[in-house]
Amino acid sequence: MSHHIVEAKNLHYTYPDGTVGLNGVSFLITHGESVALVGENGAGKSTLLLHLNGYLLSNHGELRIGEYPVTSKNLKSVRRSVGMVFQDPDDQLFMPTVFDDVAFGLLNLGVPEAEVEHKVIQALEIVGVPHLQKRPPYKLSGGEKRSVAIATVLVMSPDILVMDEPTSSLDPKSRSRLIALLKTFKHTKIIATHDLDMALDLCERTIVLHHGQITADGQTRFLFQDEHLLLQSGLEKPLKMQGCPICSR
Repeated sequence: MSHHIVEAKNLHYTYPDGTVGLNGVSFLITHGESVALVGENGAGKSTLLLHLNGYLLSNHGELRIGEYPVTSKNLKSVRRSVGMVFQDPDDQLFMPTVFDDVAFGLLNLGVPEAEVEHKVIQALEIVGVPHLQKRPPYKLSGGEKRSVAIATVLVMSPDILVMDEPTSSLDPKSRSRLIALLKTFKHTKIIATHDLDMALDLCERTIVLHHGQITADGQTRFLFQDEHLLLQSGLEKPLKMQGCPICSR
């Protein structure tokens, strides 16, 4: 399934103000992998994610989504393969109702209305919020907005699911529900996060970014045991790997 592959070769990106976002990033992600991108603020996580859907185009190097190089002429094909869930759901929800938001992409593709309705309800059921379809997005809770934002992506049947800080600002119950939901997805998943406990639960593989470079790429549980690596990257061990502070276990 080559259309699920994400491959970067020596990827560079410098912002117009001279800030280096990526500095020689290379990796290969294959079909069905769940990969966490971790690193401190400014490490390059969001910059890399924005390249995966063509919102940013590299200054140097190559990025390929399936059979398509990520270039301006291939953006339509790339964006059909990659579904992006932004850190702030308000960046994706702008229509009068939840139903309208989830239907927006399909209607733009000219999908018949009867088919659109079926797909929208199906996507809302997958994320557990079909009862919200007539609600205005601005009246939803943070967890509800996150679920609807995911539905707007899933309804397009992407090959690759990309998420930026999906547990940010969620209460514990909403966070647990989101993790349980993401465990059911068979997509290739690429998740940028500071939530290392979530990464441990969801992602077999982790890529560590620091100053726009990959400093480690390997099995999540193994990397999260490397205290020196985590310290250099501005990270701490997941809570479930830290042991009990009282009994020192």
